[in-house]
Amino acid sequence: MTASPYPVLPDERLTAGVARLAVRHRGRFSPETVRRLIADSYQRLAANAHVRTHLVVLTERFAAERLDALAHVDDPTSTGGRPRVLFVCSHNAGRSQMAAALLAHRAGDGVIVSSAGTHPSGAVDAHVVQALTEAGVAIDEVFPKPLTDEVVQAADIVITMGCGDACPVFPGHRYLDWPVPDPEGAPIAVVREIRDGLDARITALLDTLPSRS
Repeated sequence: MTASPYPVLPDERLTAGVARLAVRHRGRFSPETVRRLIADSYQRLAANAHVRTHLVVLTERFAAERLDALAHVDDPTSTGGRPRVLFVCSHNAGRSQMAAALLAHRAGDGVIVSSAGTHPSGAVDAHVVQALTEAGVAIDEVFPKPLTDEVVQAADIVITMGCGDACPVFPGHRYLDWPVPDPEGAPIAVVREIRDGLDARITALLDTLPSRS
């Protein structure tokens, strides 16, 4: 019997997401490829999720990011010359989330920002959310995501924070390592200090990024 080209979805509610992403990438990725990547994204998120209430929605967001990264790898002009910056830490619950949120807040749509973890947690640290909210930085829709090769390949700059050699290295990319303390379990006053230190690093980083003007 010939195997079906359509992988079984772990949750049939994902079907609508497959349809939406297939339309977005029509002519670039087949519906089968989209379906396979959504199924894989669901399994990767489910492996670490503490609460699965929003897992279907998060899966579509995660798969969309991965497909956009693949599209960029295939055609680097697809994002209009905007630099792509990826932040990586171990759990994607603290440092990398703060850095990504701060850069996105400061750069707007001039930079494509993403973050991931080599061993992602189930949720973003509550004090991280508080510290960013106090600074007026939106973090409503962020969630820990596992690191995948296509997201690393698509990045112009990969910034690691405490994840050692777990991040894959691809030629032609700029890699930086920021020695930033881990906010996990730290009191809010310490997390605010970490936030402010990251913001200073973001300021310096922005000075090195190409301008779109």
